Amino acid sequence: MIARIQAMIESWFAESIFAFQLCAGIKQILSFMTQFAKKRSPAAPVTHSPKPAPLMPEPNHFSLSSDMVSSLKQGRGDFSLSSGDGRGEVSITAADIRQEVSQLLSHPLPPDENESLFLVHTATQWMEEANLLPIPKMLFSEFWHEGELCILFADTNLGKSILAVQIGDSISRGEAIPGFKLESAPQTILYFDFELSQKQFEARYSVDYEDHYGFNDCFYRAEINPEADLPDVQGRFEEFLNQSIEQTIAATGARVLIIDNLTYLKNETEKAHNALPLMKHLKALKKRYGLSILALAHTPKRDASKPITRNDLQGSKMLMNFCDSAFAIGESATGKNVRYLKQIKQRATDCIYDTGNVVVCETTKPGNFLQFEFIDFGTEWEHLKQAAENESTDLETQVKEVLASEPGLSGYAIAKKLCTDDGNFNSMKVRVFRIIKRLGNRE
Repeated sequence: MIARIQAMIESWFAESIFAFQLCAGIKQILSFMTQFAKKRSPAAPVTHSPKPAPLMPEPNHFSLSSDMVSSLKQGRGDFSLSSGDGRGEVSITAADIRQEVSQLLSHPLPPDENESLFLVHTATQWMEEANLLPIPKMLFSEFWHEGELCILFADTNLGKSILAVQIGDSISRGEAIPGFKLESAPQTILYFDFELSQKQFEARYSVDYEDHYGFNDCFYRAEINPEADLPDVQGRFEEFLNQSIEQTIAATGARVLIIDNLTYLKNETEKAHNALPLMKHLKALKKRYGLSILALAHTPKRDASKPITRNDLQGSKMLMNFCDSAFAIGESATGKNVRYLKQIKQRATDCIYDTGNVVVCETTKPGNFLQFEFIDFGTEWEHLKQAAENESTDLETQVKEVLASEPGLSGYAIAKKLCTDDGNFNSMKVRVFRIIKRLGNRE
């Protein structure tokens, strides 16, 4: 019936000055007619059932009169909608429709949120809705919070996978890693391992392939099935891989996803046109399943004498733009197994672990579990490799000259005196202290 009404209204307005206006707003007009009818329809008395009768008959019970058709075509007069069971009649005039069209054009209804690309609310509404959501809890100190897509990156063989498994094990048990914070209750972990074989994984979490570490049953590890029928074409394989990941998430009911590593999901992630679809897909998964995602990534060859920055992430610009947080593992020059953790990007917290306050750890294996062991906090400069020999020699000469002219001057004061760029003062200070210490040992 609604379709018939729509057809007649469109026919009538096609012959009037409102033709264009109706084509643009026909959906709103029909909605108005229904609402208008509900307001003006007399309520039917309850006779045999306690269930109240509808305010107006169902749309498919409407009947049309010839007067209504004539009135619509001529743009005048009244017409009525009447129910087939005689429960009521509703009168709507052509003027009513004209008035509603004018109102809709001056005050259009907001688009259906399911049809629009954007969700639009006032800032106050957003704040009120956000206030109803739980506050994100820490999963790994300030480095990673619930609901975040976080990237952990480092050079090869610095322990990305070791730390990722350790974090996953911690969350699955609801027990914090010593030296770090965990605020959430135990959660199901799904670890996609594209790096280690089954036997390599066993070696890390056992003693000579015996005495296996007891992982929590909420910790799931997934690797590529060698017997699976994989598509040959690269593009189709990546699509098949993404679909398989989503199916596994749904099957396990995981709330925390760890991907080791991003390169397997998309080759050449350093190129923006390749990294963008990957990050969009991960963001969509995060929102669809309410996930917290930790994605591991590599760094290209970098200068170990310089601090880690966001530019050291392979495919840095696009990956860094789309992630919620990121942190890195740095190699320390103070010891073979010493590492430091540094925040690179954060949204849910202030930057706590920056160049002046990195977390210092050591990779150890006490028993059957390879892990990062917290040592202390320190500055990143303490762990960087020495500057080039000629730079070190020049600076050492300058320090000797200052000490000769001003004996007893502190290392801090010497660094202040020699530093020409305030932005590099911390680096200069560490280098000066090293030189003073070295000179003292010579004496």
